[in-house]
Amino acid sequence: MSEQKTTRSKILQVRITIKEWDAINEKFSHSTCRKLSDYIRSKVFDKPITIYSRNQSLDDCMHELIRLKNELNAIGINYNQVVKKMYTLDHIYEVKNWLLQHDQATGLLAVKMNDIKLQIGKINDAWLQS
Repeated sequence: MSEQKTTRSKILQVRITIKEWDAINEKFSHSTCRKLSDYIRSKVFDKPITIYSRNQSLDDCMHELIRLKNELNAIGINYNQVVKKMYTLDHIYEVKNWLLQHDQATGLLAVKMNDIKLQIGKINDAWLQS
């Protein structure tokens, strides 16, 4: 069985005020409808409309996690540079310097991992409360 396509041939015109237009556009902008006509058709025929909603606290947590991810990425790049440098070393003194840099990088990595654990705990608490 093939489905028949129905063409919409009738036009419905309605006059509204600027205030009403702004209210409709505001609600339309928060919906997932791509066209205003689809949104209005859904409202008229009482079809369900999916609306975007944002949780500010989770947005803040995501921003913080993205910042931490970028810092961890920078630490990883620095660590790779230090390891490459170690393979080119010829003297024991240079190896000692590398070990000092490695200890500093490891300490920084531990601090950032702690930050990540705290942020994940905060996100977990926020999800449990909602």
